[in-house]
Amino acid sequence: MAYDFDFDLTKVSRSFFQKLAGFLDERDIHRKVGDLAEDVSKKFKLEEVTGIPLSNTTKVVNDLVDIHVRNLSQKEEFKETEKRALFLPHCARKHMDDNCQADFNKELSSYSCNECSPSCLVNRASQIAEKEGYDVYILPGGSCIPRIVNKKNYEAIVGVACPNEIKMGEDYLDESGIPHQAVPLLKNGCSETKFNLDTFKEVIGSSDLDKEEDTLYSPSSTAAES
Repeated sequence: MAYDFDFDLTKVSRSFFQKLAGFLDERDIHRKVGDLAEDVSKKFKLEEVTGIPLSNTTKVVNDLVDIHVRNLSQKEEFKETEKRALFLPHCARKHMDDNCQADFNKELSSYSCNECSPSCLVNRASQIAEKEGYDVYILPGGSCIPRIVNKKNYEAIVGVACPNEIKMGEDYLDESGIPHQAVPLLKNGCSETKFNLDTFKEVIGSSDLDKEEDTLYSPSSTAAES
């Protein structure tokens, strides 16, 4: 089930995400994760920056913590795999109408990008992943995952989605014994959703990491901090 609220973390300083990862490595996250999420939300004034209540920002941060922990626990096993798939959310496409030239595969209930818009986030991520040997699927929902996994026998999966939807997908992949990594959306909703391309490159193991930092979909480095 999706969140019953919308969020947009794209205006949050990237140092927030770096600091959060540092806290996770240094602290007893399993014992104090709830307190940590609220403390970090307050420190970076997420309620003020995002305009949503502290209880909701804390919930999102809790889910980000869980995703980070699962990524760490799966990372080494994931590195040993070769046949990988990437699942992207269709809501991150630049166009949500006929202006999008993506093809729809009825059998797998997924889209494939035709690179119609250079500035489309899904287009950019698709090209980056394909260079690394990933099969890319653009999904209208998480219910498509089992069908694709069962038909294609992938060794590993990378998923980009809303944090709570990532958790549900990871539960299925854990049960199936398939290593996985995840990239959470920083802005959710039914359209114009966003994720950080630098984080995406790191997660998929992109060879483009040494290039100049991509800032188009990165949180502003000048966002409020304390």
